Amino acid sequence: MGEFVITGGHLVLPAGEGRVKVQAGDLFISGGEIAEVAGPGTPAGSGSIKTVDATGCAVMPGLVNAHCHGAMSLFRGYADDLPLMRWLEEWIWPAEAHLTPEDVYWGTALAVLEMLRGGVTTFADMYFHMDEAARATADLGMRGILSEGLIGIKRGGQEDLYRSRALFERWHGSAGGRLQVQLGPHAPYTCPPEYMEQVISLARELGCGIHIHVAETTDEVEEIRQEYGMSPVQYLDRVGLLDGLPLIAAHCVYVDEEDLRLLKTAGVGVVHCPGSNQKLGSGVAPLGQMLEAGVTVGLGTDGACSTGRLDLWSEMRAAALMQKAVHRDPERIPAATMLYLATRGGAKACGLEDVGELSVGMKADLAIVDLSAPHLVPHHDILSLLAYSAGPSDVRDVYVEGQPVVSGRRTVRLSEQGIVQKALMAAEDLVGRVGLV
Repeated sequence: MGEFVITGGHLVLPAGEGRVKVQAGDLFISGGEIAEVAGPGTPAGSGSIKTVDATGCAVMPGLVNAHCHGAMSLFRGYADDLPLMRWLEEWIWPAEAHLTPEDVYWGTALAVLEMLRGGVTTFADMYFHMDEAARATADLGMRGILSEGLIGIKRGGQEDLYRSRALFERWHGSAGGRLQVQLGPHAPYTCPPEYMEQVISLARELGCGIHIHVAETTDEVEEIRQEYGMSPVQYLDRVGLLDGLPLIAAHCVYVDEEDLRLLKTAGVGVVHCPGSNQKLGSGVAPLGQMLEAGVTVGLGTDGACSTGRLDLWSEMRAAALMQKAVHRDPERIPAATMLYLATRGGAKACGLEDVGELSVGMKADLAIVDLSAPHLVPHHDILSLLAYSAGPSDVRDVYVEGQPVVSGRRTVRLSEQGIVQKALMAAEDLVGRVGLV
């Protein structure tokens, strides 16, 4: 779109570290970046450029889904109401053995479609056949941080490392810089020290970050403690994963004060996935203690089959309400903090310095949220409405680097009906090949 101005909206702007605020005003977008943030009565840009009317809407940074397995959208509803390890070992891992690259393309396209329509502009994804995930992400215009899942205890672990190198060489910095590639060791209990050392060595050679699951369940914590005599976070420190490498650590449900100190000192980006942790019965992460300790925290959905939907609005609401209930404190994790975690917090957790905030010089990744639906009326507190009442259906328009990817609640680049039909066919064929249901 080149240069344009978004006028008349309620702007969600930074308000100091860890919070946001709302202010009426205009945004001037130029060259894919935010060029000017103008207050009320001060028009942004020149009078001759294109304008986008956001009257009655909130204009906010695009949401950041900092931990996801996009193509697992094909398994939505496939194996529900099971504990994590039984869910993985008896259902998910056997099914994933039958995945094809084409399955992953359409599963990722379905996930990206869902996320874009819900105002998510960036996601951090860990899965398999990631060349196809990259292609789907690029085709739909999203920003992605992609990693090939690595499991050191299975046959083929070395080949996975070779695939990760090839993925980095083909896709890192592609799609106009929208795609980044990291390494994705699955978890401490699937990646023993000698394998993790190889992952770390490759990450240092490539100059990339690492994305891993950590301390998600009590079973994992007990297994690592019995095997190594320490917590999963301490295990990461022992093998060198906390020694200067950019790191996304998903879940961190079971962490103590020493773990939090290590995570803060190492600058780790922790990703809180409340919906998945609830649905799998994993527990409640100590979000408040993480923030009090100065740990960088973002929000994630995990995969659609472990949480039901790729909806950051639900995650915001769940995260806040869980903390208030567990601590019996309605002031804990207010709306302004939740919106920060879902935007700039997630971007920082993913190591992105120019995403997640409506400030001059930041990438123009943003969402326009229509506030006219009955569940968003009246407008006493816009931040409260966004954190507790809004949902994906309220997102009207979405931009990534100033380019429209959703307009009038419809994606711009590919046929939504085509993606849904192809994904449905892929899912039905995959389940038929697995033969578990």
